[in-house]
Amino acid sequence: MSNNQQGVTDGIFPIGAKNDAYAQYFVGQSYLNTLINDPTVNVGVDNVTFEPGCRNNWHIHHDGFQLLLVTGGSGWYQEAGQPARKLHAGDVVVTHDGVKHWHGATKDSWFSHIAITAGTPEWLAAVSDEDYDALAD
Repeated sequence: MSNNQQGVTDGIFPIGAKNDAYAQYFVGQSYLNTLINDPTVNVGVDNVTFEPGCRNNWHIHHDGFQLLLVTGGSGWYQEAGQPARKLHAGDVVVTHDGVKHWHGATKDSWFSHIAITAGTPEWLAAVSDEDYDALAD
């Protein structure tokens, strides 16, 4: 079993289905479980799970923000022009409006977080294998 797989897949929130709707914005396999889908609430709340090595593309949230509440495994978060930050269960990330960033699992660990998101995402280029592989687990 891969590192942290059971802790992530058997977490407090189910991992959900394969994230096929957003697969074009990810390298590797992710899963999405929408926790709040109420049109009268102007934020999305999702449990996002990443298999080892999976990460999303660089992206920006316009007219909003993104909060990440790490619930399991090990992952990465990086803002453009900044070093990547390694994440573990219990970490919290605040991404402000207009900040280019990406997040995902480490090479050898499953990773999950609750994403609380407002605004409109702009999806950009994938994080290159070269840049991702240079991160020290």
